[in-house]
Amino acid sequence: MKYIDEFRCRDLARKLASAIAREADHARQYRLMEFCGGHTHAIFRYGVQDLLPENVRFIHGPGCPVCVLPTQRLDQAIDLAERQEVILCTYADMLRVPASGRRSLLKAKASGADVRMIYSTRDALKIARDNPRREVVFFAIGFETTTPPTAVALLQAKREGLLNFSVFCNHVLTPVAMRAILESPGPVMIDGFLGPSHVSTVIGSRPYEQFVEQYRMPVVIAGFEPLDVMQSALMLIRQLNENRQEVENEYTRAVTREGNCKAQALVAEVFEVRSMFIWRGLGEVADSALQISSEFADFDAERRFSLPHREPVDVRGCECPAVLRGAKQPPDCKLFGTVCTPENPMGSCMVSSEGACAAYWSYGRLRQPASGPGQQQAGAVRV
Repeated sequence: MKYIDEFRCRDLARKLASAIAREADHARQYRLMEFCGGHTHAIFRYGVQDLLPENVRFIHGPGCPVCVLPTQRLDQAIDLAERQEVILCTYADMLRVPASGRRSLLKAKASGADVRMIYSTRDALKIARDNPRREVVFFAIGFETTTPPTAVALLQAKREGLLNFSVFCNHVLTPVAMRAILESPGPVMIDGFLGPSHVSTVIGSRPYEQFVEQYRMPVVIAGFEPLDVMQSALMLIRQLNENRQEVENEYTRAVTREGNCKAQALVAEVFEVRSMFIWRGLGEVADSALQISSEFADFDAERRFSLPHREPVDVRGCECPAVLRGAKQPPDCKLFGTVCTPENPMGSCMVSSEGACAAYWSYGRLRQPASGPGQQQAGAVRV
């Protein structure tokens, strides 16, 4: 399949692995943070880490929108769902994420709440049209990739006068989260970023230029396929070896410097920057999320409903926040693989299809260390 098969070529992977092993300086460490959870899963699914020298290491970042949602926001969504007049619509990943007291939307549904899994915002609008006497709330989450469809839904609802439809907005901003990681207390153990793929198709490469100018941090925007990740790692290694700090775009087949201007205009029409938002793992981060603008206040679930604020109760011992900061890896958590499994998740990182814990469980939990630099365990790499 065009644009897929050629980026999973075994021979090219071997050539890239040889180039990385040849150019990586054995006297230094290369700590590369892949911000996006899709990259984390590609790294484990295809055994990319096993192809690289031991001094080239991927650090998993907070680029999983389900994972970074704080417990208190999920608590509010469950409270909304449990109201008799409400139909709560959400994407599949959110159903099983544990909230306070290990509640979840799926458990609320089992107890009688009207929670419906949808595939797109169009599904939520249709449910609102079909149920004019019910309040239909779309539980919106995600980075810049999923924000434009929410904007389209709000514009459509306003055009139709669909006043039984509203949005519980939890859209967050990627560059601000990257900046929060670099400004976090303590030493920053990151040498470069693998910039997210889908997010960058919307916002372009321009927003990452601040990291070069302010933090002297190289960024390479990487595609999702294994050869994309390996080529991007090589590009970062070359920048670090040459003491360069630039924004480079490996994913040129989809990302431009300006991004999708039409999508950006839609978002600007409907949303405004929220002054403060709490992230799981990062805490309170200023100007890091969006809220619905006053022009669309009639469709804002936070204004329409009185949402209680309660102190969240997270599972003791769950290291999901530290994993999201890149401070720990999933096996460092005492719960991982014991009481915390995909069937019995203790934290959001084990639930989401982009979560680091889910990646370790699905592809890396039983993998043994590679026999040497550039070598891989038999059967571990499928490129």
